[in-house]
Amino acid sequence: MASSQSYMDKVQLRQNYRNLWHTDLMSTIMDDTPYCCFSFFCGPFVSYLLRKRALYNDMSRYICCAGYMPCSGRCGESNCPELCLCTEVFLCFGTSVASTRFLLQDEFNIQTTQCDNCIIGFMFCLQQLACIFSIIAMLVGSEEISEASQLLNTLSDMVYCTVCACMQTQHKIEMDKRDGKFGDRPMAVPPMQEMSRFDQAVPPAVGYPPQQPQQQYGYPPPGAYPPPGTYPPPGAYPPPGSYPPPSYPK
Repeated sequence: MASSQSYMDKVQLRQNYRNLWHTDLMSTIMDDTPYCCFSFFCGPFVSYLLRKRALYNDMSRYICCAGYMPCSGRCGESNCPELCLCTEVFLCFGTSVASTRFLLQDEFNIQTTQCDNCIIGFMFCLQQLACIFSIIAMLVGSEEISEASQLLNTLSDMVYCTVCACMQTQHKIEMDKRDGKFGDRPMAVPPMQEMSRFDQAVPPAVGYPPQQPQQQYGYPPPGAYPPPGTYPPPGAYPPPGSYPPPSYPK
């Protein structure tokens, strides 16, 4: 019960993360078509590579299902992590993809968008519907229902493989961004709370007083000369006719 509550708390926490995936599930096939095809035909192998890369190629950090399942840490992963990871991606492929996804989301605070939830939820619902039709076909013995269940199973498998391939391509693109393979990041728009507004009050000055602008060479500072008409001061020169002074008597 405690583990189930902890899982639900983590799911709710991921809804409140602020960051987004570099590309959504609908755009992965256009952003990296070769890798998406590679993920579709070689899903377990790609899951192995992505998990190892998500751990920064340090397999000493490996835990079964990235620590999100009750069996995590109890399978002797520390003795042979490569073998345990191979077993995980081949026997529990879907869980391995989801665990890598949760690992990246928790590391980079990436939220689960509504669009991604709809696509993943559609995949799960289609699988459940195919399972229900298979059970009904087995109980009733109708050939029509049996054929419908087979068609639903084939369709659900195709959707499952396609969504997993898109998810793994999404993980790969996100780690490409993390590792700087896109080059310099473009300048981003600052957050709304950091942008100034015209109606925002100017805060009072604190700390040291503002420095005066540096005076340029060749120009006197303001106030260096008296105003016009005040120079020379009165009485600075002798009155007219008093210069040169009379000669002294001999």
